[in-house]
Amino acid sequence: MAVDPTRIRRQLWQTLSSIKTGVILLITVVVLSAAGTIVLQRPVTEPDEMERAYSPAVLSLLDKVGLTDVFHAWWFVALMVLVSLSIVAASVERFPNAWRYFARPYKSPDKAFLQALPTQKHIAIADEETGLVAAERALHDLGFKPERVVGKDHLSIFGERHRISEMAVYIVHASLLLIFFGGIVDALWGWRAFVSLTRGQKASIVDLRNGKQKFLPFAVRCDGAGQENYKDGSPQKWWSQLVVVEDGREIQRKEIVVNDPLVYRGVRFYQASYGPTGKLDQLMLSANSTANPALRKDLTLSLDETAALDPDTTVKLAEFIPDYVVRDNQVYTRSNDVANPAVHLIVSSNKSGKAVNVWLPPLEGFAENAQSPYQFEVQDLKLGYFTGLEVSHEPGQWAVWTGVVLMGIGLTFVFYVAHTRFWAVPVRDAKGKLGLWVGGTANRNREAFEERFRELTETIETELKSQRVTGAPSRVASIA
Repeated sequence: MAVDPTRIRRQLWQTLSSIKTGVILLITVVVLSAAGTIVLQRPVTEPDEMERAYSPAVLSLLDKVGLTDVFHAWWFVALMVLVSLSIVAASVERFPNAWRYFARPYKSPDKAFLQALPTQKHIAIADEETGLVAAERALHDLGFKPERVVGKDHLSIFGERHRISEMAVYIVHASLLLIFFGGIVDALWGWRAFVSLTRGQKASIVDLRNGKQKFLPFAVRCDGAGQENYKDGSPQKWWSQLVVVEDGREIQRKEIVVNDPLVYRGVRFYQASYGPTGKLDQLMLSANSTANPALRKDLTLSLDETAALDPDTTVKLAEFIPDYVVRDNQVYTRSNDVANPAVHLIVSSNKSGKAVNVWLPPLEGFAENAQSPYQFEVQDLKLGYFTGLEVSHEPGQWAVWTGVVLMGIGLTFVFYVAHTRFWAVPVRDAKGKLGLWVGGTANRNREAFEERFRELTETIETELKSQRVTGAPSRVASIA
């Protein structure tokens, strides 16, 4: 049996342009996006946290299927492309009819329309002109701009509001296409990385999620970082003072906090983490001479820095251990928390060339404090802190945010703006009695429309009564 390519193409097109297909694909995107918010994502989640949250087998499976990086997975990109094609196909299939409906509104109803319209009412009138004038005035009072329509055998009144709401669905379609386009661009050409800086450090290389590195055409320097706490001591916010350096010049400065990034050349630097490095920044101590107790000197040292105590003696800060433990005749670092600190100083004599190891506090088997010509006392210390920066380049974000704004406009029209139309036509019934046929329709919000229709017909009846009582002349010319 021969295969008909034309029939296959038609079936594929009908399936792709089907509303049912589009809804199913959109629901799938929403479900997978929700999975991307529930499952911890790389690289925003630290590797240690990922390993604590999932067993090795589960984590390996999640990585293989791409659930730890949903929005950059190939199948998610393919799904967004498929949804976009479905939206385009559905729009192409239905837009011509919608545009004809929008561009050429139905103003002059025929007999079949008069009989079939669900919302209608007949009002007795003395003559056609009186009824038309009353309908024009009533529509004006309701905020419409009525127009007289010349038909084949009669005049009629037509008024409408918010015809643009008929095109609202296509505004929503355009917004979805922009959002998906931005997501596809970000997935294919965007990247996310991480960099950790200490005060005074600068970097132009960041670590990508796949373990590779990205070289930036500029460098970012950290001039300071800190943490503000609540009264109970819990962190309130982290902040970092960043400087963009390019070609040896400072281009931009900004103090960033969470959700307020530094943006330069399309690259965003977000405040992601903050904490101690476990390394000493500055040590403040006092030195007292054992030979001359009155001789006292206050010193501020950084790691590996040497200072003179007198013309013949120097001291060097050789080592700082924030949380030490002695095991097997070795000094080890147990953690980066300042829980049990130890300082290793080397006191050297220029004359004898002898060096003495001084530990604060004295560590048995390591300290030679008694042999030192100076006794030391720690006054204060300042630890080094790092600021963790999430770095991202998302070239499709302009499309995403434009789509979000456009969707807000489209949904406003879809849910809150109704296309309302009214007609008023003088007609004669089977007995030849003249009446004004008034009908209307709205594309949504039926209850509000019914109330508006009652208001319109009551206003027309009031106008007709007023004309009968006062015999007011026609205002057709001034209204038209």
